[in-house]
Amino acid sequence: MSRRYGGNPAATIILIVADIAALILILWIAFYLFEANSANDLVSWVHDAANWLAGWSRDLFTVDNDNWRTVLNFGLPAVIYLLVG
Repeated sequence: MSRRYGGNPAATIILIVADIAALILILWIAFYLFEANSANDLVSWVHDAANWLAGWSRDLFTVDNDNWRTVLNFGLPAVIYLLVG
């Protein structure tokens, strides 16, 4: 945690929360692409959290391929969380 998290404590908290949100979204993309077991508690929790975090961008892109749709609809919020954070 070098320069990114140095400085104002409030800014540090916002950065950490944005990074965790992006991590959850990226984890869900990886779980979906590698067809993780949806009955697993961790996979289910990450899916629910990712759905909540990406609720504002749900079905923003309507691509025919399910893999691309997931990458676009969950990847965009991850990038935005990282940029805004």
